[in-house]
Amino acid sequence: MFNVQRSIMIKYLIQKEFLQIRRNSFLPRLILMFPIVIMCVMPWVMNMEVKNIVVDVVDDDRSTASQQLVHQVEASNYFIFGGQKASYDEALTEVEQGDADVILVIPPHYERDLVRGESPQILVAANAVNGTKGAMGSAYLTQIIASSSPRATLNSKPLTLNSKPLTLNPQLSTLNLYNKNLNYKLFMIPALFAIVMMLMTGFLPTLNIVGEKEAGTIEQMNVTPVPKWAFILSKLIPYWLIALFIISVCLLLAWLVYGLTPAGSIVWIYVLAMLLALFFSSFGLIISNYSDTMQQAIFVMWFFVVCILLLSGLFTPTRSMPQLAYLTTYVNPMHYFIDAIRTVYVRGGNFADIAHQVFALLGIGLFMGCWAVWSYKKNS
Repeated sequence: MFNVQRSIMIKYLIQKEFLQIRRNSFLPRLILMFPIVIMCVMPWVMNMEVKNIVVDVVDDDRSTASQQLVHQVEASNYFIFGGQKASYDEALTEVEQGDADVILVIPPHYERDLVRGESPQILVAANAVNGTKGAMGSAYLTQIIASSSPRATLNSKPLTLNSKPLTLNPQLSTLNLYNKNLNYKLFMIPALFAIVMMLMTGFLPTLNIVGEKEAGTIEQMNVTPVPKWAFILSKLIPYWLIALFIISVCLLLAWLVYGLTPAGSIVWIYVLAMLLALFFSSFGLIISNYSDTMQQAIFVMWFFVVCILLLSGLFTPTRSMPQLAYLTTYVNPMHYFIDAIRTVYVRGGNFADIAHQVFALLGIGLFMGCWAVWSYKKNS
């Protein structure tokens, strides 16, 4: 009888939460439209490919072979051809003014040295103020030079770093085991699931209890015999159901819009989504318990969300981080989720491949759930 009464009590508390969401004219639209907008817009924006690199060419040979190399650079989709310059100093001036990113210098007697079987040195000078753009621009040019003249030796010169010669090896082949078409959306869309889940199941619970504090309705709940764990559970369950809806919409849009389907079992995607929702909904309630106003809760949640997101490995590999920053990934649930969902979605991993991430997410989520119950102060 006691358990039946508790079940009925939680049922009506959950019903109360859904009524509050439905009566809010903004929240249902946000829950529906937010994942649609994110999935339809962000994959086109979050593209780490470096394109539209402006390259100036200094051709000191003016031969047929050098012009063929120039035309190959001009035809590349990654470059914007800035034209041929009379001298290196003239091209360097454009780099300093921000009108060019990379300089390609073809030496005199380039064609003659190729015919003789010698190795002419080609200079690539990249503006390394933007390190990624400079490095990628140099790498793209290196591939073009290697394919056009295998005997050429590249003298790579970042304009803000020391130069060092690099001998090209034309005997190079690449085998892509996963994501064979190098579709960047296939790599980023699973990570977008994490962003949508984080924002929807994190911020909405954050505003829940503190919103009732500002409205004064929380006092009515405090004088009832509802236990703290039942009250917090009734707050969490609706957002778990919202998480199921959101991940379903994201999977459907990834298939309809981009033609992408998970290589692994869809069951594990839902399991990972629910574990992440457990963490963020609990974390949001913890912040709501400690906050007095919505403004305070939003700012605190935003601070943690930015840190969690930037340190999760979403944009940069975690192994590239400084040691102190890398240590934070051991307690970062987003890191575990992104790593696991990419394993399932892209590589087709099974439970054995993501067991570590699943247990880590479960442990962190349960800890935050217990904290959410403990931190709620019921003043009767």
